[in-house]
Amino acid sequence: MTRSDEWTDVLIVGGGPVGMALALDLTYRGIDCVVADAGDGQVRHPKVSTIGPRSMELFRRWGVADAVRGAGWPSDHSLDIAWVTRVGGHEVHRYRRGTAGDRPAFAHTPEPDQMCPAHWLNPVLIQAVGVHPDGPLRLRTTVERVRQTDEHVAADLTDHATGTTGTVRARFLVACDGASSPIRQACGIDAPARHRTQVFRNILFRAPELNERLGDRAALVYFLMLSSTLRFPMRSLNGRDLYNLVVAGDDDTPDRADPLSLIGAALAVDTPVELLGDGAWQLTHRVADRYRSGRVFLAGDAAHTLSPSGGFGLNTGIGDAADLGWKLAAALNGWAGHLLLDTYDTERRPIAVESLQEANLNLQRTMRRQVPPEIHLDGPEGERARLKMSKVLESSGAQREFDAPEIHFGLRYRSPAVIEDPRVPVRHGKPDAGWRPGSEPGYRAAHAWWDAGTSTLDLFGHGFVLLCFTESAQLPSVERAFADRGVPLAVRAGAGGEVARLYERSFVLVRPDGHVAWRGDELPRDPAVFADTVRGGG
Repeated sequence: MTRSDEWTDVLIVGGGPVGMALALDLTYRGIDCVVADAGDGQVRHPKVSTIGPRSMELFRRWGVADAVRGAGWPSDHSLDIAWVTRVGGHEVHRYRRGTAGDRPAFAHTPEPDQMCPAHWLNPVLIQAVGVHPDGPLRLRTTVERVRQTDEHVAADLTDHATGTTGTVRARFLVACDGASSPIRQACGIDAPARHRTQVFRNILFRAPELNERLGDRAALVYFLMLSSTLRFPMRSLNGRDLYNLVVAGDDDTPDRADPLSLIGAALAVDTPVELLGDGAWQLTHRVADRYRSGRVFLAGDAAHTLSPSGGFGLNTGIGDAADLGWKLAAALNGWAGHLLLDTYDTERRPIAVESLQEANLNLQRTMRRQVPPEIHLDGPEGERARLKMSKVLESSGAQREFDAPEIHFGLRYRSPAVIEDPRVPVRHGKPDAGWRPGSEPGYRAAHAWWDAGTSTLDLFGHGFVLLCFTESAQLPSVERAFADRGVPLAVRAGAGGEVARLYERSFVLVRPDGHVAWRGDELPRDPAVFADTVRGGG
């Protein structure tokens, strides 16, 4: 970095998974960016481990899905969720999910969720993005001051590896700088708490013989049913010997019991344990009041923080990157309508609010669960109590925290850039277990196999895609309207069968992010208005 000014299209502040996802999306679209991250790229206490299916679909688009799947999780390790009195003790209930190697193919996605904790995910993303000078990522680099004009944003950066400083000027800045987000605060954007802040501890430990001693009782997640302190998950982080135990605090103060004692209480089997880390953290539930201030945008934890119950936090942030990336590219390439950048807030804030509420429901389900002491007993009385508790867990939807395709795939964008279908009925309540995404406007377009090796999802990404299941004399006029405005449009025709049935209408227009912009049985009569609407205004 030099002391002279440097120019880029987009400056991303924060090189966590969301900042890196945005860099991947921008690079995919040919947009220049700089990623400034204060850390050194190392993850010393991994917390995130489940990459949701929608995020995996986006990683597929950006070319890193195979690397994420190959990062280290054993294909034969159980993905089950077990509710237990203690790990290796009495099992109360089990939600069976098979293994990554033997679970059946999913109808609604070609990219099911994947276990990849942060200490594996970060190196994959760093390699894909590239470290300066070969790539846009600058480690050990802080942003000291940000100011913006009508034309650009200027930020003073300090490279702590070399001690040099410089100014980067960008057309846009995206703050991915965490829950406390100094940039969000500097923009005067509040993120009020929506629920009470709580304190937890993450205890990281290694137990090299535990998996073998558990045998067929091994699981991905063990929900303890021991006490108010030990009622939260103990999770396998690498499918071998690394575990994280979540411990609840009382009155906003985490239990300061010795961590090895807490691990010992959680385990019913005698096995060697090595303590690796013990840190308190605050669970906050916040959504920023707005996601934009001029040329500055918020994404990831800077925009929202929610309970990890359900694994929606990281995946909501990656969804931010996918929505914002194509809109910034459209603006930089000159074909965005005057409202398009504003639709980032319009579309993504409601998703964060809905995901926050769903995650909090999962948390409260665990917090409020009454655990009868009889479930710890040996013999018939204990067996009866555990069977009764198992039925309570199942009927209360305990497994919903780990099986919520309607949250990963069924959240709907409503904005001026989405043309709603008047024949789509209003959904009341949650979809049932047989629900599958289709082609309703605002929703992520459905996965189906276009041909033997191509998902419909593989058709989407760089520009708009018009799927045609019948012919129309109006098609050349639509193509001309998009071309006149510089809006990239590809027309795909010829599919029938399952794809046509799933997409329901004769014509479906899919946006660069894979969400449906419009559908109908006839092409619009005014192609100019149509093109202007979906690009965010004339």
